[in-house]
Amino acid sequence: MTRIVTTAAAVLILTVAIGCQSNTGRSQQLPQRSSPYMATAQEPLPLTAPAASGEIDLVEQMIANRQAYRRGLQALIQHYDAVGNHEKTVWAQQELEALDRIPMYRYIVEAQIFPATLRASERIPAADQLYAEAEQTRKLAGSYVPDRLKDEERLRVAFGKYADLIKQYPTCDKIDDAAYRMAGIQEVFNDFQLALQYYQRAYQWDPATPYPARFRAANILDRKLHNRAEALKLYQEALIKEAQFDEWRGPAQRRVKELTTSDTK
Repeated sequence: MTRIVTTAAAVLILTVAIGCQSNTGRSQQLPQRSSPYMATAQEPLPLTAPAASGEIDLVEQMIANRQAYRRGLQALIQHYDAVGNHEKTVWAQQELEALDRIPMYRYIVEAQIFPATLRASERIPAADQLYAEAEQTRKLAGSYVPDRLKDEERLRVAFGKYADLIKQYPTCDKIDDAAYRMAGIQEVFNDFQLALQYYQRAYQWDPATPYPARFRAANILDRKLHNRAEALKLYQEALIKEAQFDEWRGPAQRRVKELTTSDTK
């Protein structure tokens, strides 16, 4: 009797084990369901090893990812606004606004800035033509319209045309104009360090440049980079050399007074 019970128990255990093994094998063959809410449980995508890529490659990839993220948020805003989902439109807008508040560094600046020793000294018709093309592209993009959904690709094309002008015609009288426009485009992209340097090039290349380059450079130093000491010096210089720009002169005078009377502003 004991032998019968023992044999029956062994058969039962073996049957259960085989069944479990069969079920396990089948479950392993089924595709795993994924959910965006379970992202933390998934393995992160592998990154390229730093040793396998140079600095320029890594920075360019990072910038491309930034731009893709921004375009994705802009697309969400357009979609939710079109379908009338106000709550999600607000979410995407707030996320985009938060992205704009994050300092975004260029990391490789020196290679992108032209030397301060250039001089805007001669009129070159071919340079005038290239500048006119860049201006047309920039205006089509609406670079100074307060619209987050502006045509960023056109701005990049315009920026490249201005840069080509400086490279090809470094002595033409349009290089300060090009530098000023390039600075404005960098402000649109929230790259204030690069914008500052291009505003500086505008008045370095032509001390009598017909733009409020000093005022705008001082404003970036003051409001964005928080270098108040340098901003104060440049505000004071601008008030002498760019006094004809009424829309900038009054605010600059007030700011100079604030910066010279209080260390907390």
